[in-house]
Amino acid sequence: MNQEPPTLTQDQHRVLETLPPDQPVVMLNLLRFHDQAVYADADQAEPCSGREAYKRYSQTSLQTIAAVGGRVIFGGKAHEALIAPQGEGWHQAFLVQYPSPAAFRAMIAMPQYQACVHHRTAALADSRLIPLSPFQVQP
Repeated sequence: MNQEPPTLTQDQHRVLETLPPDQPVVMLNLLRFHDQAVYADADQAEPCSGREAYKRYSQTSLQTIAAVGGRVIFGGKAHEALIAPQGEGWHQAFLVQYPSPAAFRAMIAMPQYQACVHHRTAALADSRLIPLSPFQVQP
């Protein structure tokens, strides 16, 4: 189970530090949902599906993304992979663009974001968050 914590680890900081600081960064989000959300404190959360818990997270996270100048540039249903390890599959994929790695750091540090990230954790059976930076494609 791979889920990022609400604060960054040293290794995650190191990855962000390798990105160009003055260029946009696009975060590739790959999501696989639990059938039923798994909240750490089940007594404080109304039972729901993983997809519903992710919607709860998205209500706030989309606001925090916009607050730092970010935007969702693509979101869609993930289909069976053409090239991947056997059995690896995802339900949804998103591309979220931030003006810089610092903007991403600022977003995840926002109290509003911190308050909603537990919904994301409850929603996901597995996930990937992969930073992408542009490069010149050679013909």
